[in-house]
Amino acid sequence: MLVRSDLNVPLSDGTVTDDFRIQKSLPTIVRLRDAGATVIVCSHLGRPKGHDPALVMDPVAARMRELGGFPVRKLDTVVGPEVETAIAEAGPGDVLLLENTRFEAGETKNAPEMADGLAALCDLFVLDAFGSAHRAHASTVGVAERVQSVAGPLLVAEVEALSKLLEDPERPFTVVLGGAKVSDKLGVIRSLLPKVDMMLVGGGMCFTLLAAEGFEIGSSLFEEDRVDEIGDLLKSGDGDKISLPEDIVAADRFAEDANSKVVPVNDIPDDWMGLDIGPITAERFAGVMHGSRSVFWNGPMGVFEWERFRAGTDHVARSLGDFEGFSVVGGGDSVAAMRLLGLEDTVSHLSTGGGAGLEMLEGKTLPGVAVLERWV
Repeated sequence: MLVRSDLNVPLSDGTVTDDFRIQKSLPTIVRLRDAGATVIVCSHLGRPKGHDPALVMDPVAARMRELGGFPVRKLDTVVGPEVETAIAEAGPGDVLLLENTRFEAGETKNAPEMADGLAALCDLFVLDAFGSAHRAHASTVGVAERVQSVAGPLLVAEVEALSKLLEDPERPFTVVLGGAKVSDKLGVIRSLLPKVDMMLVGGGMCFTLLAAEGFEIGSSLFEEDRVDEIGDLLKSGDGDKISLPEDIVAADRFAEDANSKVVPVNDIPDDWMGLDIGPITAERFAGVMHGSRSVFWNGPMGVFEWERFRAGTDHVARSLGDFEGFSVVGGGDSVAAMRLLGLEDTVSHLSTGGGAGLEMLEGKTLPGVAVLERWV
C-alpha cells in the first residue's frame, strides 16, 4: 500500500517543532499495519529546489516512530531499484517512509516517469493528504491515474467537514478570517459571502478593507492595488455582512518590543501600525460566534507569533473552545492557536490543509479528490 500523507511539518535544527500533521496521519497508517499491509508512506517537506539536506525526511521518520510506537524504515530515495528492493524485503505490517518527494524534479510537474515509478511500488494507493490535494503532482494525481486508488479516512473527514459548510450549514453561519493578505482570501470572500450570515475580518488583511472604507490606517500593512476592488465588494449587496474591527492594538514599529496602545480604528497615529484587533472588537467577534450555529475560522487576528499581539487570536480561539455548534478551524496559525491553548478537541474539525481548504471553499475542484472518482 502506498499512502500519500501530509507530513509537511516545521523543523528547527533537524527536529520537528509541530507534529500535528504527523499525529493526524498515523491512524490510517496504523489501520493498514493492523490489516497486514506493507505500508509505504510518501510526502513532500518544504519547497526544496532539488536535494536539500535541511529538508530530508529523517526527523519526520524519528517522530513517527516516537508517536506510533512502531519501527519506521526511512529510505534515501523516492523511486527506483533501491526502493523496490526495500519493499520486496519488507513484510506485513512494516512501514517504509520515502525521501522527500519534492527532491524529484518530476514531482511538481506530475512527470509520467515519476508517476510510473510511484505506481510500480504498490498494489493500491491511498491519498490521505488533504493539504496536498489541491496540487496536481505526481504523488497525488499522477500515481492515482495509474493504480487503483482510494481516499484515506483523513481526506474523507476533511472533505465532509468543509462540504457541510458549503452545502448545508446550520444557521447562523459565521466565517472568521484573518492573516496578512486580503489577496490570499479574496476568492474565499467572494465565494462565501453570499452563503454566510456574517463575516468577521481581522488580521493584517482588515486594513485593506478599512482603507477601502475610507479610514486612515497609519503605516499598517495593506494592499493598495486591491482597495478599489474591495471597495466595490463592500458596496455590493452582501457587503453589509462583513464586520471590521472598531479598535486595534497599534504599535510604533513592527517589532516584538515596540511601544503599543489600543486605539479606535478612526484614531490610528500616522506613523503607527495595527498589529492585533482590540479588546472591544475581540469581545464583539466572540459574541457573534456564540450567536451562531456554524463557524469557520482561518487566519490569526494579529501577529500571533509575538505574545504581546496575540490577545485577539487567543480570544477567538477560546470563544470557539466553548462554542456548542459545528466548528471548523483551518490554516496553520489558527490550528496552532487552538493547540497552544489545549483546545484542539473542542472543535468539530481541525483541518490539516490551509490552501486546500480555502480552494475548496472557493468552489474549486481539488485535482487530488477529482482523480479518485474514476475508481468509485
